[in-house]
Formats: sequence, C-alpha cells, structure tokens
Amino acid sequence: MASASTDASASEDDYSNVVDMVEAGADPNGNESVTPVIRENIAEDTLLRFPEGEYYMDDQVRFTGFNNVGIVGNGATLVPADYHTFGSSRARLFRLGTSDRPGGSVWFEGFEVDQTASDTGIRVISAEVTDELVVRDIFVHGVHDSGTWGPALFNITDPDGSGIVDCFHAFDGAVHVDDTPNGGRWRGATGIILNDNHQGDIRFKDCILGGFPDNGLYASGDNGRIDVEGGWYENSATASIRLSGNEGSIEDAIIAVDENSVQAEGQHAIRLDHADQFTVSNVTVDIPQQNGEAIRIMQGAESTTISNTRVSVEGQSAAVRVDSGAGEVDFVNSEVEINGSSYAFRILGDSPGAVSLKDVNILGSASGSPIQPAIFCERNNCQFEGLSVEQLGDGRRRGLEVRGSDYLIADSEFETSHVPLTVHNASDVTIENTTAEAADGGNSVRIQSGSSSVTMENNEFPDGVDDRR
Repeated sequence: MASASTDASASEDDYSNVVDMVEAGADPNGNESVTPVIRENIAEDTLLRFPEGEYYMDDQVRFTGFNNVGIVGNGATLVPADYHTFGSSRARLFRLGTSDRPGGSVWFEGFEVDQTASDTGIRVISAEVTDELVVRDIFVHGVHDSGTWGPALFNITDPDGSGIVDCFHAFDGAVHVDDTPNGGRWRGATGIILNDNHQGDIRFKDCILGGFPDNGLYASGDNGRIDVEGGWYENSATASIRLSGNEGSIEDAIIAVDENSVQAEGQHAIRLDHADQFTVSNVTVDIPQQNGEAIRIMQGAESTTISNTRVSVEGQSAAVRVDSGAGEVDFVNSEVEINGSSYAFRILGDSPGAVSLKDVNILGSASGSPIQPAIFCERNNCQFEGLSVEQLGDGRRRGLEVRGSDYLIADSEFETSHVPLTVHNASDVTIENTTAEAADGGNSVRIQSGSSSVTMENNEFPDGVDDRR
C-alpha cells in the first residue's frame, strides 16, 4: 500500500482479493441492510468495492487485528438507520481495529453518507491502525441529531506509523445532546476525535467540519503528531480545532465562529492544550459572533509559533490569549482586527516562557470600555518589535500595557484614542525607535508609580511622557 503520509492513493493492486459488493449480494437500492454481507466478506488483504447505489446499514461492522483492508465506494452512498432502529451499539458503521487489537493498513474512500433522516447520526468510521491509514473523500450529509458519537475516530497506534485523512466533510455538524433521543452523553457529538491511543503521525488535509457540541477536530491524547492542512472548521465547542500531543500544526486553514447552534458557553476557534511544539501558519480566523477566544494557548503548550495569520473578532473575548503556565510564544508577521472591547492579546503569567510579537498589525474600532489596552502583558521577558497598532475607538482605548519585567518595545507605531504605552509597576523596560500618539491629546507614554529602570531612546512622543514615579 502507498504510504499514508503521501498524497498517493492506494489501488486494487495492493490486494490479493477484490470483492464487488453487489455481486456478493449487497442491495444497492437501500431496501435491505448490507451489514451482514460486509461481515461475510471483510477479510485480510481484501478490498471491498461498492458500485454506485444506496447501501442501508443498521448495525456495526467490527474487524480487528487484521492487515490490509480496503473499503471503497464508486458513487456509493451509505444510509445509516436512525437511532431507534440501529443495532444495540448505536455507535458506528465501521470499527476497524481497537486499541488492543489495531489493524494494519486501511484504505477507506469515496462514500457519501446520508443521515438526513430525523434522529440519525452515527460514527461513520473508527480506525485504530498501526500504520498506513488512508481515508479520502467522505461526505456526511445531514445534521447529526441522534446524540451518539460523532462522525470519526482515528488513532495511529505505532509511534512510527502514519496516516492521512483527506477531504472528510461533515459540514452540517450536530445538535446538543439535549435535543436528541439519547440523553446519556455530555454535550453530544465530537466531529473528529483522536484519543490517548494515538501515538504516530496523522495529517488532516482539506477537511470540513460544521458546528459540533463537543469540539470539532479534537486531539486529546498526550502523544503523537497531528498536522492540519487546509480545510474549513466552524462553530464548535469547546473549540473548532483543539490539539494536544507531542507536536501539532495548523496550516492554510479557515476557522470561523458565526453562530451558536450547539448551546456552548465558549467557542474558541483554536485551542492548543499541551505539546512540545505547536505551529500555526497562513491561517484565517474570523469570529463575527464571538463566544470565546480566537486562539487560546493553554498551560502545557511548551513552544508555540504563529505566523502569517489573520484574526478578526467582534465580541468581548480576547483575540489571542496566552495562559499562565504556557511556554514561549512567537507571533510573527500577522494581523489582528478587533472591533469589540477586548484584548487583541492577553498575555498572562509572570515568567513561564518569553512571548514575542514581531511585525504584527493591530487594527479595528474596539472601544476602550471596559477593556482599555489592546495588548495586556503581565509576563516577564517579552519583546514587541515592528508593531503597528491603530486603535481609535471611543472609550479611551489604549495600546500596550506591560506589568512585569524585562521588556523590549522597538521599531513600532502606536496610534490610539488614549495613552498608547503604559508601564504599570514594571521594571527593566526599553522603548526605542518607536512613535506613539494619542488622538485625545493625552500623553504618549504613562509610567505609573512603582515602575523602575525605564529606558527610552530615539522615539517620537509628540504628546509627551507622564512619569508618575
């Protein structure tokens, strides 16, 4: 089989046995369940081909401890039974491998899944595979309103194994469990989940997930690598993309929050929980209806780099929040537009890791009431270089406020409605080659009492410095 880490498709030549499922007795007209026929024919080194048609499934197909299985549709549509009719598990269409008996080499491609009937929604595929997972072109239609597990679970169980999930689409999302016939789950379905059994590398390419009540794409384990390339993710809780593991990346993706159909108290676009290294690049985050931070970096994220990324928010939560306990963060060559009264950056914690903002533009009409500064930083050892901060909203909007020690503010431009730069009980602050202007005629810089060792060189402060020490 072709390596799952590449873009190459597997082929019939990789199998010693190819089964035409209609010839094997599967009903392509959706009248009779095909589950028994699949169970009879699934085997090692076997490819099951589904010709064009509709295939009704009313129970799970479970196959474990195998090597080299393919299940491929050619214009085929899977039609799961509704919650009330599906077999006793009400859990999955296909369970290919388990944590204690994983499979080896899985190819699953080319299916539409019709769950448009009321009280319908199922995990299309659960695949726990040592290596060589290829999942492509799976399109789930209809809102997941059964209250059961969400569309997919994927784990690469061998640390040296890899997999690719390419064009897995479940755009219609799911409803909260309270609006389903299954009252036994908290919140409801997750879009795609990886758990503690994931140990290897997996790449999600050009996937689409709508709003799910318990996260969209969710990697919850402590190990493995997860890469997200392209795709569209929106409106999930707690986050539309939530990552943990050894390493993780998000590249060229679009994440949006514009409604709250999942009854969530918080809807982060991206949440980075814990890993040695996260990278986010060429990403667009658009939150016209904000209900949580656009990007939240949690305690346990040891090193995070965000570059060439655009964030736009409208509400009352921070655009980017770095939690106390998070490690070093570099935010580079990016733009944040903020039009609600909140922080563009809220940087918490005294000294768990340095934070650097370099060549970052902050713009928008955010008010200074109740949140005054666009950037709030209480962490030590932080650098702000090449910033362009334009915050001219009403309510005494400010630019940058630092509250720790050892800061560099350099080569930057601030134009705000109120005081652009505030040094608040901070020490060892260097401000150089920077311009700062307050539109309301206030001071360019305010140094509060309790601050010390503030050095200013080659700056343009037309509104002067208010030094209260």
